[in-house]
Amino acid sequence: MEIKRVALVGLGAIGSYLAPRLERALGHENFLVVASGERRGRLEREGTVINGETYHFTVADPAEGSVPPADLVIFAVKWPQLAQAVEEVRPLVGEDTALLSLLNGVESEEVLARAYGWDQVLYGLIRVSSKREGHAVAFDPGAGCIFFGEKRNAPPYTPRVAALAALFDRAGIRCQISEDMVKEVWLKFCTNIGENMTSAVIGNWYGTWRRSEHAVYTRRAAYLEVLALAEKLGVSITEEEVLGKLSTTTPFYNKPSTRQDIEARRPTEVDMFSGAVVRMGRELGVPTPVNEWLYHAIRLIEEMNAGALELPGGREGA
Repeated sequence: MEIKRVALVGLGAIGSYLAPRLERALGHENFLVVASGERRGRLEREGTVINGETYHFTVADPAEGSVPPADLVIFAVKWPQLAQAVEEVRPLVGEDTALLSLLNGVESEEVLARAYGWDQVLYGLIRVSSKREGHAVAFDPGAGCIFFGEKRNAPPYTPRVAALAALFDRAGIRCQISEDMVKEVWLKFCTNIGENMTSAVIGNWYGTWRRSEHAVYTRRAAYLEVLALAEKLGVSITEEEVLGKLSTTTPFYNKPSTRQDIEARRPTEVDMFSGAVVRMGRELGVPTPVNEWLYHAIRLIEEMNAGALELPGGREGA
């Protein structure tokens, strides 16, 4: 099996990390960015700025019906856009198409499986720190790593896992096939809850966790609730393993993605993070007071950013 044709859904921080390398490896015509409407027009007119360079990728709208199925579809959208993306790419998904989600959280694979079946879904996650300003993305091209595979993996790997590893190697994308992908996904979920959610409210940088015991305390309070959920679900994770995945070399003044969303007044992924922790906690009988507070605090910030709490006529009318 060889992956010759790839479709990418989402050209934000994660998609921009992958796109230039995949296009070089596959060729301009065999690497597609999925987009429609005004977004497609903007990408075709203006391109995408990645690390200061403008790229004009092949942009395709599956609804036009002229695009053949891809060997691999990569989902790199934000959580609120996933349901739409799943339906948008349906014409690109053949019976042998592999689907790889690089979304944060622990629920995106289930969304893909409900739509297309588990036989087509691979687990995945990416660890990379990037900065997004408007339609431009910047990151350290030497950093980052994709973890992927079936639910469980051991040599010899399944043909599609081996084919994806070969593609990433050809593209120069660092990757790792994890023995237990469910555990790997939950480990990242712990770090995202501890860092993304607390930073969104407090406003700190990555380097803060290397200098402040108070920052470390708030991070730990949030991720301990995720560890309790994982234990209830039979996912074996220790706190030492979580500590081994936390950011230690990310540039001091880099900010977690949810903090960047807050500052840019974009909708956040709080539903997928603290919202999911609260939902699962209620279902499993696990108390999650820290994440419940974080959820409502971030929702309040979103309301304020959107102007939803202003009086009619604004402050002058008060």
